[in-house]
Amino acid sequence: MAKNSVSHNDLANAIRALSMDAVEAAQSGHPGMPMGMADVATVLFTKFLKFDVSDPDWPDRDRFVLSAGHGSMLMYSLLYLSGYEDMTLDDLKKFRQLHSKTAGHPEYGYAKGIETTTGPLGQGLANAVGFALGERVMNARWNDDLVNHYTYVIAGDGCLSEGISQEAIVLASHLGLSKLVVLWDDNEITIDGATSLATSEDQVARFKAAGWDVQAIDGHDPEAIEKAIKKVQKTAKPSMIACKTTIGFGAPTKAGKASSHGAPLGADEIAGARKNLGWSHGPFEVPDDILSHWRQAGVKNSKDLGKWNKKLDALDPAQKIEFLRQLSSELPDGWQEALIDLKKSFTKAGKAVSTRKASGEALEVLKPLVPEIVGGSADLSGSNNTITSVSKSISKDDYDGNYMHYGVREHAMSAIMNGLALHGGIVPYGGTFLVFTDYCKPGIRLSALMGKRVIYVMTHDSIGLGEDGPTHQPVEHIAALRAIPNLLVLRPADAVETAECWELALLSKKMPSVLVLSRQNLPIARDQHIEENLSTLGAYILSGTEGKREVTLIATGSEVSLAMKAQEMLREKGIGAAVVSVPCWKLFNEQPREYKETVLGYNSYKIVIEAAFPMGWRDYIGENGIVIGMTTFGESGPAEDLYKHFGFTAENIVEKALEGLGK
Repeated sequence: MAKNSVSHNDLANAIRALSMDAVEAAQSGHPGMPMGMADVATVLFTKFLKFDVSDPDWPDRDRFVLSAGHGSMLMYSLLYLSGYEDMTLDDLKKFRQLHSKTAGHPEYGYAKGIETTTGPLGQGLANAVGFALGERVMNARWNDDLVNHYTYVIAGDGCLSEGISQEAIVLASHLGLSKLVVLWDDNEITIDGATSLATSEDQVARFKAAGWDVQAIDGHDPEAIEKAIKKVQKTAKPSMIACKTTIGFGAPTKAGKASSHGAPLGADEIAGARKNLGWSHGPFEVPDDILSHWRQAGVKNSKDLGKWNKKLDALDPAQKIEFLRQLSSELPDGWQEALIDLKKSFTKAGKAVSTRKASGEALEVLKPLVPEIVGGSADLSGSNNTITSVSKSISKDDYDGNYMHYGVREHAMSAIMNGLALHGGIVPYGGTFLVFTDYCKPGIRLSALMGKRVIYVMTHDSIGLGEDGPTHQPVEHIAALRAIPNLLVLRPADAVETAECWELALLSKKMPSVLVLSRQNLPIARDQHIEENLSTLGAYILSGTEGKREVTLIATGSEVSLAMKAQEMLREKGIGAAVVSVPCWKLFNEQPREYKETVLGYNSYKIVIEAAFPMGWRDYIGENGIVIGMTTFGESGPAEDLYKHFGFTAENIVEKALEGLGK
């Protein structure tokens, strides 16, 4: 076959064949979507997507997000065919096998070219909004020469069915993210069967109503696909291209049916598909001329890359260093010293403040020193104390800001923050009430799974929020968050620990953090300034005892002050008690055994005080102690009355201590 005879169909069918073969070899996976969207992906990668396999981390590359992550063989095929070094044919043959790069759904960090972890439907679409927003913010900061790229996302019917999609697309339009392009795989099939079983929605009308530029095309017509993508380059709106496709395209009996969605096609069906597609090559076999054409697509932007590098080198040396620093995970000098000074001022003032307010004061000193910090809130800026005097709102008229008004869109906020962090150049934080981590949980989980520095500022952390009542009073939420691997859950006891927790969150380059903050004022727990960040230890003896330690009072957050009062009352009764503050379980678990035993008071009677569900605390206290926690929902009323009603008083702590000691 002559080199110039390679057609679009040959290139697209290479994707289809590899996807069929890999799913069949694994006896697991989703062949239908890659087969249906192969034409769209081929046009995108060979004619439009700006990338270069020789520098897969090129900061100004276009971003490609496969929101319909179940069709992961589409991505893996594209990466292999384009020539990414770390995606080989052997990797495709190991699809869905243990420790393989080619996991069931695309996993960030497994291979270059995988921009984000997708699978939970709709998350990738919202991530893409974050990528596109990150591009505009960085563009405003640095200009077109360094930052000027598109974000393309392939989304399926499932992605558009999830509620997060509505939150994301409305916000994308509101922000005028014109470099965001959604390629909708309009195949009218889900796992259960035809989409008509569950929806009658007109997606084209929906996106138009949201303010998007919308086109509808034949997703198997390469000329129509090319024309549509060219058109989006000229619009001032985000774009959605509805690509009418046939799931399992080419399969003789399963094309257009749910049976091609999530199961291997089978040997006979694959043989029939090969015949229908005119693909006579064996399993995992791509002819050299077709592969060569694909490899050319992987380096088609080499001149663009070269020009970009020259522009980078032409920068003032200090600017170049700063640009590259912002894209790295390294933070500038000076911010830690500023937090130490803030701690000192908190201790000197000795004033009781809520930890949400202390968090806001930490942001006041951090934002001028760390320009990549971009904050926001889900319509609770004042309550979360996430907005500061140096915050500047981001809008479609001015992207040169550092604060996002997400609106009442907690689900999208968490996913968009993931996209911002993944884009690079931005350290995102966002706030809402702790109880609404239920709405953020999918995004928080993916932050942890991908190991991205995303900071969740969660206030109103207990029954201490008072009159709003049990719908807004978190009970089980801290325990649920602590159960997520690779997540720092930080519940500071006072303003000083809050500053320390902000330092921990910013130092956690490969781990997200949740700051669990109080609504009510809390007294300063330390009477002297200590420069060392004690919260780094996870738990520490806040107040010891001179004589024998009979009781150890272990508390977090707002309950630490109650433990301090109880300690004094026990001292008056001649009972030695120590107070242990536990701002972070995870960090405490990482300490040496000897340290943990010393802190917890190995032979002492232990009482945990935390206004949250007690799950997990037995691991720390064993049978020689009790937990004063929440085992029911809260109630509506003043915080002081609620604390007394549920037993969170110094008097009750003392009573439990005396009972435990048999006195």
